[in-house]
Amino acid sequence: MSDHHRGIAFMVATTLVFALQDGLSRHLGETYNIFMVVMIRYWFFASFVIAIALRQSGSIRRAAATRQPVVQVFRGLLLSFEICVMVAAFVLLGLIEGHAIFACYPLLIAALSGPVLGEKVGWRRWCAIGVGFVGILVILQPGSGVFTLAALVPFASALMFALYGLLTRYVSARDSAATSFFYTGTVGAVSMTLIGLWFWEPMVPRDWGWMALLCVMGATGHWLLIKAYEVAEASAVQPFAYLQLVFASLLGFFVFGETLRTNVAVGAGLVVAAGVFTLVRARRVAASEG
Repeated sequence: MSDHHRGIAFMVATTLVFALQDGLSRHLGETYNIFMVVMIRYWFFASFVIAIALRQSGSIRRAAATRQPVVQVFRGLLLSFEICVMVAAFVLLGLIEGHAIFACYPLLIAALSGPVLGEKVGWRRWCAIGVGFVGILVILQPGSGVFTLAALVPFASALMFALYGLLTRYVSARDSAATSFFYTGTVGAVSMTLIGLWFWEPMVPRDWGWMALLCVMGATGHWLLIKAYEVAEASAVQPFAYLQLVFASLLGFFVFGETLRTNVAVGAGLVVAAGVFTLVRARRVAASEG
């Protein structure tokens, strides 16, 4: 198997694991406080991150060495709160609609890359961004009586994740990937612990089992993602990340009894098509400039 195909295989496996993780997050978030669930998840994730940092950098001090500590800490805080918002979206709307709206985050990255990073976005990508946001409007159906404020929760999560992605690209110019990964896990674990301990609830033994599985899947998903980026270019495998929407929707339909409304299917199709076009176009532009 070529490196390209191995990278795609790793990315497909990543999306499947993350979709299962989202299903477990929804289950636990319906029963227990979301801050507590995310806090425990981050404890395991931080241990995984520190182990990776020690392996790649040789020491925690070397992994934590950064020229832009404020931005790195803000990135870690942003992602930890984004996860809380996304789990809340799964609880409020379900996996299908939550992921359908969240799928717009690559379009938000493209739209914000100009003002945040000073990158040039051509008219083709702006057209794709416009199509994607038409898809979001189809999903949300504003003014139809179906729209609820809860539908804005996954959109807020997508906006936060897009900003996190842009800041990750920003710090990559001066810090290594290992350093950024280290701050992602440790800052998130500290922030969620400071908040989550105030919302601690007793958990029944069965749910501790689900919680353990959630933690293992989180680490496994990130390991698979790292392997995908190790063997293939990120721009080549990133379009396959949309399969998480497919896997999560199947999980929502068959396990949680969710329904797939026609407007959600049509809108999600527009969002995914626009997002894939944006990713492919960005890859071609980068290749021509290189």
